[in-house]
Formats: sequence, structure tokens, C-alpha cells
Amino acid sequence: MMDLVKCGTVNGSKKTLFPGKAIYTFGVGNQELFKFLDHNEAIMACEISKVNNPAIIARNDNMVSVNNALSVDLTGQIASESIGPRQYTATGGQVNFVLGSQMAKNGKSLIALPSTYKDKEGKVHSRIVPMFPMGTVVTTSRNDVEWVVTEYGAVRLTNKPVSQRVKSLISIAHPDFRDELEFRARKQLWIR
Repeated sequence: MMDLVKCGTVNGSKKTLFPGKAIYTFGVGNQELFKFLDHNEAIMACEISKVNNPAIIARNDNMVSVNNALSVDLTGQIASESIGPRQYTATGGQVNFVLGSQMAKNGKSLIALPSTYKDKEGKVHSRIVPMFPMGTVVTTSRNDVEWVVTEYGAVRLTNKPVSQRVKSLISIAHPDFRDELEFRARKQLWIR
């Protein structure tokens, strides 16, 4: 983000709350980052109770949140913290930004993820899965997910029944996994 602020791409000029300011809670980096943050008028540090508060997030018109995920199941649940019981990270305020951006005037929420990943042996797996492995933490409920994006497209899941969610998510899965996903969805009786 530092480089985007430096080159003027991120400038806060469209914000309705704290216009002209890039807001952050904590910074992790090198000496260059810390020098950049020190007494920089374009940057504003706020406590996490402000930064991650959906009601405050919603005060920015046209707010778009972009969050990452480890995987998404065919019903639209988002796993961003663990695969099975193995913890990879914390929520990072994902749900706060998902909800806050959807509450904002003209806001929207995106969950973006690559369609596949490679395991330690180099085998490719789909990040869009029929169901999560047992023990997986659901970070964002399917009821709160608006858009899911992969390199194969974007689908809006808001207010869609399970059958439409399943078809939509299969359409943005890697083509090598679509037949298997459809087979598993039919087996679950989610689609006919």
C-alpha cells in the first residue's frame, strides 16, 4: 500500500469519511515503511475498534471491500482462516468489511481467490470445493457473501438459492475441476 500511496493511486480523494487519508491500524515492514508512516499527513492511524467497525466502514459511499479466501464451498461459505483444523491466519476483519461495504451507499463486497493451489507434492487442487474438510473454520457465512471472484470470472451470490449458487460457483472454478464439482453437487442433490 505504501507504494500505491506514494505514486498517488491510493489518495483517499473519493472517500466520504476521512477524505484524503489512508487509514491503518498497524504497520509491519522495514525501515522505509516506518519512515513513510512517521508524521505523514496522508496517513492516519486508528484503533482497530474504528477501522474494523462495520458502521464506520459503511460511512464511506461506494465502499468496495476486497477480501481473500483459502477456499469457498459450493454453497458460498468462505474459509479464510483454516483448512480442516489447521490454522493459517486470523479473520483480519473480513466479516466487518464484508458487512460494512454492503451497508455503504452503493457499496459492494468481493471475495477474491485463485481457482487452484498446489500442495507440497505439486498436485493442483481446486479452491472451490463441494464441502469443507471437517474442522474448517467458516469465516464468512454464505448469507453474507455478495461477490466471489476468480481468474475465471465473478459471480453474485446475494439472495440466490443453493442450486443457483452451486452453478454460479462451478462456472468460475478452474475448468479441470468443473465436472467433478458438478458430479458432487448432483450427488448432494443441490442441482439436478
